Amino acid sequence: MGNRLSKIYTRTGDAGETGLGDGTRVPKDCLRVESYGTVDELNSSIGLVLASDLPGEIQDCLTRIQHELFDLGGELCMPGYTMIPASYTELAERDLDRFNEHLPPLKDFILPGGSE
Repeated sequence: MGNRLSKIYTRTGDAGETGLGDGTRVPKDCLRVESYGTVDELNSSIGLVLASDLPGEIQDCLTRIQHELFDLGGELCMPGYTMIPASYTELAERDLDRFNEHLPPLKDFILPGGSE
């Protein structure tokens, strides 16, 4: 099991700044903060998808991607720290190729909406 957070507040005040993983203070509208927030939102969206009934290989793939996204968020909040190996991209590309190999060529884009 991973580390549990015992509190979710920092008591560092709010002057429009937040702390990165290395202690550096940056504006809350910093691109780095926006980036790891976006990664967290993607991870939450994948969690919603995982709450539905999916084939095991897709569940396994999405669960792995959630862990990789968590690593990406960690890398984004720690300037100069690298956690993401090239194998993450290679695995994602292999999964996409495998899931798409039996599909017909893409002719149209479908916009999300209307139902889950």
